[in-house]
Amino acid sequence: MIQREECGRICSAGRVSENVEVKIVDHVTGEALSVGQKGELLLDDSGFLLSFSSFSAQQDVRSELAGYVGDEEANASSFDSEGWLRTGDLCYIDQDGFLFVVDRLKELIKYKGYQVPPAELELVLQSLPEVIDAAVMPYPHEEAGQIPVALVVRQPGSKVTEAQVMDHVAQRVAPYKKIRKVLFVDSIPKSPAGKILRRQLTNHVQAGAVSRM
Repeated sequence: MIQREECGRICSAGRVSENVEVKIVDHVTGEALSVGQKGELLLDDSGFLLSFSSFSAQQDVRSELAGYVGDEEANASSFDSEGWLRTGDLCYIDQDGFLFVVDRLKELIKYKGYQVPPAELELVLQSLPEVIDAAVMPYPHEEAGQIPVALVVRQPGSKVTEAQVMDHVAQRVAPYKKIRKVLFVDSIPKSPAGKILRRQLTNHVQAGAVSRM
């Protein structure tokens, strides 16, 4: 339950548990970031273990979680040099300790050196009354590296155009986050849990974007 004054944090993941230590870092340099800055969420998992095991049992479990035996590459990608677990989540923590998950790092679109979170653009697209659902995917671009392409499901009978959708987004995000192409589709494939099945959209984006360039 949240208090009335906390309603503005309804989209947050809540406050971090007292038993868990976390930090937000630049996912490239590893530099710790300050309040409100977006970066990768790292955590020390010892707090989780304390919640369900005795100290002696915890020692055994921690030894199993210390890394991947004989797989240095997996260890390097999963843990930092100090043993913090890399979550792969792009997050930030506000001044009152509320954690906000922005997107998965592996799903970020790399546009001219900027990092564009698809989930943020999808929320903006879904705020358009004529749109039922939307997904944002990267498309290779020679100069920019990648550009954001939107797959949009329109309301039945809607005549909203590509230009109108792009303008709606452009008015609400930074210039580097703008949608560069829109493909209208019948549906967005999702898992039973409601997660967008992005791999299934890759070929659709490739074919649709190429045909319209």
